[in-house]
Amino acid sequence: MSDLTQACKVHPMALPCDSNETSYLLPANSEDWEGHGTPDFVYRQEELLLEGIQWPRRAPGLPDAPPPLSRFDCVLCSAWRQRMELGLFRYHLGELQTQTLPGAVGFVAQLNVERGVQRRRPQNIRSVRQAFDPEQFNFNKIRTGEVLFRLHREPGLPGALQQEDILVMINVSPLEWGHVLLVPEPALGLPQRLLPGALQAGVEAVLLSSHPGFRVGFNSLGGLASVNHLHLHGYYLAHRLPVEGAPSKPLDPGGRLHLLQALPAPGFLFYASGPGPELEALISRVCRATDYLTDHEIAHNLFVTRGAPPGKTSPSSALTGVRVILWARKSSFGIKEGGAFNVALCELAGHLPVKTSQDFSSLTEAAALALIQDCLLPPAQAEEVQAALVALTAQEEQESFQKYLFSY
Repeated sequence: MSDLTQACKVHPMALPCDSNETSYLLPANSEDWEGHGTPDFVYRQEELLLEGIQWPRRAPGLPDAPPPLSRFDCVLCSAWRQRMELGLFRYHLGELQTQTLPGAVGFVAQLNVERGVQRRRPQNIRSVRQAFDPEQFNFNKIRTGEVLFRLHREPGLPGALQQEDILVMINVSPLEWGHVLLVPEPALGLPQRLLPGALQAGVEAVLLSSHPGFRVGFNSLGGLASVNHLHLHGYYLAHRLPVEGAPSKPLDPGGRLHLLQALPAPGFLFYASGPGPELEALISRVCRATDYLTDHEIAHNLFVTRGAPPGKTSPSSALTGVRVILWARKSSFGIKEGGAFNVALCELAGHLPVKTSQDFSSLTEAAALALIQDCLLPPAQAEEVQAALVALTAQEEQESFQKYLFSY
């Protein structure tokens, strides 16, 4: 059995890596941590993996030949595991009890009691456009050792977008093994509003991983972001999710914007088949959409995963590119204690971290859908948002055409 096949069934942290790089590990003596500095993870174009990253075939007798864990996976997993062993998290994360809920959706539910009890209380946030407040908790105030490495592209790597350096740090209240935060230079004091450079780093992190279950996401203010300091989430989940192959319909003639119609929640689908101009255009398009939502005080969640092309697909479709799914939703501020789970980026994608054993044992697909759909926009407002994003897409297409004309 290959490393990746095993990794799809167990946590990649439990797997050996061929990497001999140890600079990402903290010194044995905690008194030396301050002088350790932040190591750089510099990646090359050829490390953005597109071909051959699939879930293992389940039918007996069929060969499995996926690639081994990537350099990115090896570095992230070994450094993350060390921080867990050193006690830098709020709780020790054991193997989580997991079940696929019976039904058509394929929800993956996990029991994570500690996160519900131990996680940091959300900040007092009242607006999707709230300014950064240096007096509140932010990522300039984290403990030494929580940062794993600085992620940045090799100088001269193709890409029209300016790529900020991104700090990759542990989420001290992890959803799953390997749960990290991707934070653009914290000293800039950026509020929780998605920027193209941050999204590009998130999408490329997905492509740097050879594990099909490494995903990245973003919660806006009002969309259950608990810290108003720009960050994305990244984590491993060794299960397929409904959004990877959910069918969609095009919303514009050029096929740049699609609507996911399947459960658990309708969302806007953006797709790129790989790195290059197509991916750069996707990032620009997504950030135009999130800018519109933020400017109109509409909370939102975003999820990045390897997935199938838009159109008529199925849950078992091949992972041929990158899907970015954007959900506009009702604003939700403060702690929500009532439900079995809170609805944010992973829940909308079909991954349900459940807070209590009682809820985990009794949760049904119907109950999960009711919780999720209660957080969605009313139909009239959802139609208004859809029309606005279609108009933005048409405007972008017109601008691209004019730029093309002016180039001749």
